[in-house]
Amino acid sequence: MATLGPLGYVKVTSIRMQGLLLLLFARQAHLPFIRDIQTTYTRTGLFGYWGNKGGVSVRFSFFGHMLCFLNCHLAAHMNYAAQRVDEFEYILDMQDFDMYNTPHILDHKLVFWFGDLNFRIEDHGLHFLRSAINSNRFNLLWDKDQLLMMRKKEAFLQEFEEGPLRFKPTYKFDRFSDSYDTSGKKRKPAWTDRILWRVKPKVNIPEEEEGSEEEEEVRKPLKDGEDLPLKVVLDTYTCSMNYGISDHKPVIGTFSLELKKKSETPLVRVYAEGEWSASEDAIVSYNILEPFPSSTWDWIGLYKIDFKNALDYITYTWVKDDEVSSSEEVIQVTPYFLDNIPVLETECVLCYYSSNTQSIVGISPPFQVGLGMDC
Repeated sequence: MATLGPLGYVKVTSIRMQGLLLLLFARQAHLPFIRDIQTTYTRTGLFGYWGNKGGVSVRFSFFGHMLCFLNCHLAAHMNYAAQRVDEFEYILDMQDFDMYNTPHILDHKLVFWFGDLNFRIEDHGLHFLRSAINSNRFNLLWDKDQLLMMRKKEAFLQEFEEGPLRFKPTYKFDRFSDSYDTSGKKRKPAWTDRILWRVKPKVNIPEEEEGSEEEEEVRKPLKDGEDLPLKVVLDTYTCSMNYGISDHKPVIGTFSLELKKKSETPLVRVYAEGEWSASEDAIVSYNILEPFPSSTWDWIGLYKIDFKNALDYITYTWVKDDEVSSSEEVIQVTPYFLDNIPVLETECVLCYYSSNTQSIVGISPPFQVGLGMDC
């Protein structure tokens, strides 16, 4: 948060299972369009009882498109390639979400699958491996990479895409060095750490069968020259050799998403009125722009403009108990704990947090808070 906050990113959510951690950050301007956030996890270690292996995931709607991020740590060692595929299938089967249109991971329009997948490079001896790596002839190793081999055999893996492996295998290194394993075990280098993605494929169904809007958009044939409603472009796929605390080197993937926005209006319009200082009566006004399942547990927070997560508020107020049904009806509430309002002038925003969608669904224009200010 300290690094990404000054760049305009806000922590949206996180999920952790022992050593598996997944963090989701987003630009502040995108927050009102990230909705229906849910997280879950699946253990696969020790017959499903231990969380040292398995997967953690976060799913959400992004401008109306269903996205899911899945971070996995699969079984280790050379001889367990098939078991790794079985574990991945098990995670896909076990993880479900309380969403009628996307109850499972592969129901989402876009899935990112990544982590320490632990696939190895078969057959080649250690000398050949290191010679190919030192000469940057990585292509000599691709035909024996277990994940690439499995993707040719397993139909469901063929739906996933991956960028070319044009960087050094990221395992196994001596800690705090660029040298591959010099211990007595002398583990073979391998691309254990990977990033793949899957755009939900189109399927043909009879015209008389009805489906959801999400399903129809994926299933209907495209006209000549028409683009998909969501397109993924891989910009960078590499590793960072500067990181030394682990025996793995981090893999980095950057992607551009081109999509047709299904929604460009926040669910809630929220704005500040009155004198916003500890000695005056500050007023929060809001109105519902689009219907959504509001709750008496919804609240509106006052944040510094460079806030880092949803709990980083200065003060807050609960929304009114009665449900707002009209977009023309403006509700006004007063924030609690006015003595928390900064004395010095500070640029702030108001954010409406929805407990049902687990997300910020409305952000006010910036305004000045503090002594001697005018909205």
